[in-house]
Amino acid sequence: MATIELISKRCKGCNICVAFCPKKVLELDTLGKVYVKDQGACIACGQCELRCPDYAIYVTKEEK
Repeated sequence: MATIELISKRCKGCNICVAFCPKKVLELDTLGKVYVKDQGACIACGQCELRCPDYAIYVTKEEK
């Protein structure tokens, strides 16, 4: 399980995070900002965080 923190005011809607997410956890809303579509599917791979050019996404892996 993971926690995804989004800073929407930094997001410019480039869609890079959405494209690189292997589990399709993220999506863009009607305003072009990223949102978490399916939190439970996140595997905490960190691809969205690594590829975000605006540092708008932070993924924290939760220990069991």
